[in-house]
Order: sequence, then structure tokens, then C-alpha cells
Amino acid sequence: MNTWFFVIVVLVAVLATLAIAGYVFYLITKRYFDNQQKMQMLQMRIDEHREAVKLVTPIRLQAYERMALYLERISPESLVLRCYQLGMDTKKLQNTMTKTIRDEWEHNLSQQVYVSSEAWNMIREAKDEMTGIINSAAITIPTDADPTRLASAVFSSVATGEVPTTKALEFLKQEMREL
Repeated sequence: MNTWFFVIVVLVAVLATLAIAGYVFYLITKRYFDNQQKMQMLQMRIDEHREAVKLVTPIRLQAYERMALYLERISPESLVLRCYQLGMDTKKLQNTMTKTIRDEWEHNLSQQVYVSSEAWNMIREAKDEMTGIINSAAITIPTDADPTRLASAVFSSVATGEVPTTKALEFLKQEMREL
């Protein structure tokens, strides 16, 4: 009976050892496959991110280009040259310039999604400052004055300080270089 007892004890010990070894093997294998799955998921995310960057980068660059063009178009020289027409009175020139700034702004509103918040704020400030410069210049001259006096007043307003569009454009260029 002693032998049977010994055989049973050894058999139980062997089975317990096998069960423990099997469980440890299961845990190690499970951890390995879980890690492999996580690595594959991470690699998929990295690949998706790379694809997104490939798609978004050209769009972002295009947005920066469009906003640079906007700033150039609302700069005092360009704005006056594009808006002034013979026979125009001062009030009409003022309204045309501010409407042009506003229309161009509305046309480019969607670009804010692709440029940084800082860049967008700089562009918005430039727009607001240019509108303010035009309106302030219009107040300083008589309503029956020649519209070229309004243009001169706008030019003299920006001649004394930094042109708002130039400041914003330089910021955009710097940001584009960092991209």
C-alpha cells in the first residue's frame, strides 16, 4: 500500500508541476501574443498617422499659401491698386476696400482648420488692423475729398509703423519653414 501511496503522491506532484508549468507557459504565451497584438495595433496607428500626414501636409501648405496670398491682397498697396477706379468718391473707395477685406476673409475662413491658432490670430489681427487703418484714414479727410487723399492717408498711416499684413506674413513664413 505504501508503494501505491507513493505512486499517487508522485503522480499528483507531477500533475501539479505540469499544471503549474502549463499555466506559466499559458501566461507567458498570452503576454507574448498580447504584446504582439499591441505592437501590430501601434504599427497600424503609426502607418495611419503617416498616411494622414501625407494627405494633410500638402493641404496645410496650401492653406498657408492661401493665407499668404490673402495678406498680400489686403496689404495697403495691393488693396488700393485693386479697389481704386476712376470716378470713385472717397466713401465708395473706403467701402470697396473694407468690403474686399471682408469678402476675402470670408472666402478663406475654412483655412483656419489647417493653420495654427497663433497664425490665425495674427491674420485676424492684420485684417482688423487694416480695416481700422482704412476707417481711421477716412475720418481724417473731408468726405468730398479726392479718393487719392484717402489712399495717401492709408499709406501714411502704415508708413509710420509696421504694416500689419507684413508682420502676419513674416509669422506665416516662419511657421511654414518649421513645417
